[in-house]
This record gives sequence, C-alpha cells and structure tokens, in this order.
Amino acid sequence: MKRIAAAALILSACFAAPARSQVKGLASQPDSAYLFSYATQKDHNHNGLHFAWSIDQENWHRIGPEHSFLRSDYGRWGTEKRMLSPYLTRTPDGIWHCYWQLNEQRKTFAHAASADLVYWGRQSYDVPAIPVDPQHDRCSIVLYDQPETGVVYKVAWKEVDNLLAACQMADYKNKLYDETTKEDPERFASLKPFDTKVIVNGQQKKPISDLLVGIFFEDINYAADGGLYAELIQNRDFEYALSDKEGNDPDWNSRKAWSLKGNATTFEIDSVQPIHPNNPHYAVLKTDKQGAALVNEGFDGIALKSGDKYKLSLFARSLKGKNGKLQVRLTGKDGRIYAEGTTRGISGGWKQQTIQLTAKGDASDAQLEIFPLTAGTVALDMISLFPEKTFKNRPNGLRADLAQTLADIHPRFVRFPGGCVAHGDGLNNMYRWKNTIGPLEARKPQRNLWGYHQTAGLGYFEYFQFCEDIGAEPVPVVAAGVPCQNSACNHPNGGGQQGGIPMSEMDDYVLEILDLIEYANGDVKTEWGRKRAEAGHPKPFNLKYIGIGNEDLITDVFEERFTMLFNAVKEKHPEITVIGTVGPYSEGTDYEEGWELANKLNVPMVDEHYYQKPGWFIHNQDYYDKYDRSKSKVYLGEYAAHLPGRPNNIETALTEALYMTSLERNGDVVHMSSYAPLLAKEGHTQWNPDLIYFNNTEVKPTVGYYVQQLYGQHAGDEYLASRIIIPENNDAVQKRIAVSVVRDSRTNDLIVKLVNLLPVSTQTNVVLEGLPNIDQQATSFTLTGKPDDKLARPVSNTIQVSNDFDIDLPAYSFTVIRIKIKDI
Repeated sequence: MKRIAAAALILSACFAAPARSQVKGLASQPDSAYLFSYATQKDHNHNGLHFAWSIDQENWHRIGPEHSFLRSDYGRWGTEKRMLSPYLTRTPDGIWHCYWQLNEQRKTFAHAASADLVYWGRQSYDVPAIPVDPQHDRCSIVLYDQPETGVVYKVAWKEVDNLLAACQMADYKNKLYDETTKEDPERFASLKPFDTKVIVNGQQKKPISDLLVGIFFEDINYAADGGLYAELIQNRDFEYALSDKEGNDPDWNSRKAWSLKGNATTFEIDSVQPIHPNNPHYAVLKTDKQGAALVNEGFDGIALKSGDKYKLSLFARSLKGKNGKLQVRLTGKDGRIYAEGTTRGISGGWKQQTIQLTAKGDASDAQLEIFPLTAGTVALDMISLFPEKTFKNRPNGLRADLAQTLADIHPRFVRFPGGCVAHGDGLNNMYRWKNTIGPLEARKPQRNLWGYHQTAGLGYFEYFQFCEDIGAEPVPVVAAGVPCQNSACNHPNGGGQQGGIPMSEMDDYVLEILDLIEYANGDVKTEWGRKRAEAGHPKPFNLKYIGIGNEDLITDVFEERFTMLFNAVKEKHPEITVIGTVGPYSEGTDYEEGWELANKLNVPMVDEHYYQKPGWFIHNQDYYDKYDRSKSKVYLGEYAAHLPGRPNNIETALTEALYMTSLERNGDVVHMSSYAPLLAKEGHTQWNPDLIYFNNTEVKPTVGYYVQQLYGQHAGDEYLASRIIIPENNDAVQKRIAVSVVRDSRTNDLIVKLVNLLPVSTQTNVVLEGLPNIDQQATSFTLTGKPDDKLARPVSNTIQVSNDFDIDLPAYSFTVIRIKIKDI
C-alpha cells in the first residue's frame, strides 16, 4: 500500500522551482553538498528533526526553513513528544539512523532508521546509549543568527535534492488542503450558475458492502455516564478517585456529587466491609437526630418528566442502632418535592432496596435526598436512579432519546467501547471486558482515559444488546496487548509506548479475547455462554467482527502481541473477521508499517483513521481508487472534516458528504466507515467537533449528523457506474461536484446522491440508462445552507422523475433522490 512515494514523484514535477531543476545532468547542479541535521528548542523541543545544506560549509540554507522530517512519538498527547539532541549516523549499508534523547529525566534514548531521510521506519525507545561515530561528532553552526547543534555529513546532491522535493511537496499539500469556503468569493468570482449532466449506466454495476455506514461509540465527552447510559445518579458507587483526574482536582474523590444537608448527621466514606471487592468504597451516615439528608446532585442536575416513573435502588446495612428505614425524595432547588418514598427496614447485612417513584412535574435540575428516619449508623452503596422508559424499556438501559437518535441513522454496525479508551492510559487502565459484565455491584469501575470516571454500568452486555435492538452488527475493539500510543510513559510494567503486556502474561490475555467470542456466540453450556444466558440473553449475539488494536504505534512490541492474538483468533474462530490497525493518520510510518504487517499476516480488514481539513477530503476523492482489491478490506473507523475552531457546519458536513460518494464508489474495498466522535455533553467536551451534542433534556444533532443519516437511511449494496459532464473546464469546480448511485436490493430502490460544494447552483440533467420501469414519483431530500450554517436540516419533497429528468442542485447542497423501480 505504499502509494505516497509514487504520488510525491508525480506531483513534484508539477511544482518544483525552476531554479532547482530535476533534469538529470544539469550543468549547474553540484555533485555533492554538506548536510547538517539538528533540532531546535522551539515549541519545547517538539518540532523534531531539521536539515540545512551547504556547498562550502560557510553559507547554510535551512530546508523548510524548519520542516520536520522526523518527530518523536514517545510520550502523551504532544506534551511529552520531544526530540532532544538528535544524532545522525550512517551505516555501511547506506541506512541512516537517528538517535535522540527523549527528555531530561530518562537515561535511555530513541531510535529510527531511514533509507532516504524522508521516510522513517519504526521508532524504539529502549536504546541504552548512542553509538557515536568519531568521524562525525556534534558541532555547532549558526543558522540565521541562531547557533544550533547537530551533525554534518557530506552527501550526494541527489539526497539534498530529495529533501528539498519532500519539503516542497509538504508545502504544496498544505496550501492545497488549507482551501476553505472563505476563499470561494475570490476563487469562483466569475462562476455563474451552470448546467451539469449525470449519466448513470444501469448495466455497469458492482456489489458493495452493505455495512458501509455505521457508528463508533467511545466514552469521551461524557458519552456514557451522564449521557447514553440512563443512570441519573453521579458517583453512585462512591468510587470516584483523585486518580481519575490524575490529582488535578482535589474535590474529585469518593464524595464527589454528594453532600450533606442538615445537622446532627455525619457523612464518611469507608471500605471495611464492602458489597464486593471491585466496589470497595461506601457511604456511612451516623445520625443522632432525624432531619438531615444525604444529597446527590446528579449529572448537572437530575431531569424529570411529569408522570414518568423512576426506579430508585440502593444497598444498605445497619451498623448501629435500630433497623430503621430511609425516606427518599426527588426535590428541586426551591425545595419542591417531585417524588418521594420509603424503604423497608434495614438489616445488619447488605441488602438491596428498590422504590418506584413517579414525578409530579417536569424538572431539569432536581436532586436526590436520602433521609435516615431513625438515629443510628447506616452504610449505603450503589445508589441508583433509572427512568422506567429507557430505550426498548431495557433494565440498566440507555437514555431513550439519545439511543433513538443513534438508531435513526440506521447504522449497519456499532463499534465499541471506544478508540483510545479501549487500550487505555497504560497497562493498568486497559478496558477489560470481563470487568463490565455481571451484577452492577461486581463490575470494576476505573479512570476514564479522557479524564473522568467510568462506572462500567454501560458494559459489554449492554453494548451487544443495543446492537441487537437496532439491527446493527456488533464490532467490539480490544487492546492488542499494548496501551494507548499517548499513554504516560511512567506507568508500571513499561506501560507507555515502550511496553506492553509482559509476554509471560500474554497467554492469559489471548484466552481473555477468546472468552469474549465465547461470551458473544457460545452455547449456553459453555462457561461464558452460560454467563450471557444468566444476564438474560440465552441466544448468541452472532458476533462476526472483532477489532484488535486502535491506531497503535506499529512497533516490534505491538507486532509481536498483535500477531499472537490474530493467529489465536484465526485458528480458534476462523468465522470471525479480525480488524487490524494502521495507525492514526492517512500516511506516514504507522500507516505504511501497519499495511506491511497486514499484508504479511493476511489480515482480512484494517482500521484506518484520519481527521483532516476539508481541503484534504476535496483533493483526495481518489484515495481508495488506487487500493489493491486483492488485499485487506478497509474499515474507515474514525474520520471528520476539521476547520479552525472545530465547528460542525454546512461546510464540514458537505465536505464529508462529497467524500462519502467516493466511499460508496469504493464500497468493494471500503467495507465500513464511521464518523467520530459520536456524542458530546454540553459543558463536558474534550473533543470537537462531534456528531451529536446533548444536555440532560435536549438532543442536538449537528448538520454532519444529517449527512450520516441520509447515507445510513439510503444505503445500497450495489454500485452503478456514473459519469458527470461539467461544462466548466475548471479543476476546482469539477472536484466540488460529486455523484454516487446505488441500488438497495432489499427494496429494489435506486438511490442517487448529488453533492454541490460550490457557491452557485447547477441545473442537473440525470439520465438513467438501462434502467426500465422507473416509477415516475420519487422522494428527494435536500440539505443546504450557507457554509457556516450549523442549524440546517434536510427537507423532503415528492418529485417527478423518468429515465431523463432535471433537478436543481442549490449552492452548497447535498441531495438524495430515492426512486422506486416497479416490478416487471
């Protein structure tokens, strides 16, 4: 899959500066030059490896001027990814080796190798010392009045020329991809509305994946607890810990979201005799006189709907005094009581109590109050409040309106439980599926990598159940034996990029993944199939896909563990399609190395990720056209168009719609795709843009959501060839008009998708060749607006069609036409 180098050679001829001709043997071109490799202290040493060249070692010319040819991948989220004092050496086989210091604290170094100084291979971080070449010691050179330390080599001019070409290629791409609609008034100043012709060939067709549009759920932006998971009580198990926020919030502890109202009662946290070892902390209320209450604020308040029923449950035991009762209330900040009830008597051992509460009014910011009705000491834990009306009325279920909004996309699959969340911030933070099943009090909560808390209430059983409820294929993603590539590097057991699960423990981890498949598909007589049945689902979940790894660094440590897991699943469950990973970008080391590994192992599918500028999507509509159809299929697991400020608007949405026409065209190799991230709670957002924003009472789908919905609701499994005839002989115009035509074999409907990413409308003549028996009435859906519009919604209409019909595509619009083909 090494397509990048070839593209670079082609494009370089288009924009290379005349002063530096690529013509072989040009008299003015030197035979050799001196090459200086160095790194600056700018941006806290984050800018990586730079080069400068000279003919005489007196006059130096920076390349870029500080283009980064290699950056360190060691450390978390950019803050630790530093390159200090790089040292370049060359071995007799002609391979370049770069060594650098990781930071001021570590005594080991990093290493990467390259044949051409442009493409660099895998990085390793366990190098004990730098092998210094005495003939090429470090020296200091002044570049534009700034002294820099590095290494000088005399090299053939073609190597310098190659670096200059790579730098110019990067500059060219950046300028190309920086294009936004802000420049449209100037770019298309002379453009007037024009006519377009689309010719569809009904006889030239190919099968494409019927799983192309799905959703990717990750617990980021409070997507699970406080979001899709319908639990209304925050910190119900008193397991919030300072470590959830890495000690940055002193108020984030076992008492978070809880307070005491009134006097003569104390509230403490204990762990002497818990309900379960996985849930060690619980509350202890010591009451001298009735009247005080333990209060929970919920997640930004508790939303109630008048007339709806809510299930309150808690575990309680009496530690001292009479076996009294508890009164529970749902109250407003003004003191209004919306619902109340009383438990049964509390005994000396842990016992679960449940009360049904009916709301007497609407509220957006209610709170839960628990009043001991007698003097004494009582222990409380797993205090929970659920609406009775969850999605599909499932116990321990999902918030109905949010889940329905997801279901309305008609996703063909759901990937879970996340991306970086799946492999965690260090080995001890990996998402282990067995910790998320069984009784809630026995599940093991943990720190969320995104800086808050995961109760594991929304666990693997609930994920599988949701997939079944909406008719989507479940696609669980598990860690490949290594943690997130952005893990902190001081985790135990070598938990950062330099380490993975010890090989002595990998057999147990392999078994854990095989057990997951048994849990999903095994007979009730098997160990894990029985546990699924005990949870209320004796029938298998019919798992077909499993992802191993998530945009990992493709290192030797990763390859060893991924290969072990892949081979084990392939041998034990050949019916399961394993999805590998090729890093977080659309090019570069992890992408190339990931594809090489996939080719070597014959991995059936790989997971590609890329977040790009709108210009990238416009100029890469042929990205998958060149893919080898005989190799791995592609799951485009994470993608989105990113503008400065990260809005989700008409410009980003239509850019994605434009690109998705190419995904359908390449639906024979792109098997699945999912926008990311999916959900974000207002006021708790770590990442933008997202597909759906929400608060406790409202769901706010974005413009991008409606693009995904239009594709999901109007998907097909057969692609029909089409071509566009545009009179405007302008590359920028032609790249902003796109079409995709598919047929849905289940309904026999023909679906035409048309995107106009131009500031003018186009009257489009659609010709359907080789498609008899077209119903003359069709339904159209049009999404349009100004580029910065964040509130646009699709509008549906009934239109007249035939084998030759006209339709107007408004400026900045996405149109879907669904045409019925009558039975012969």
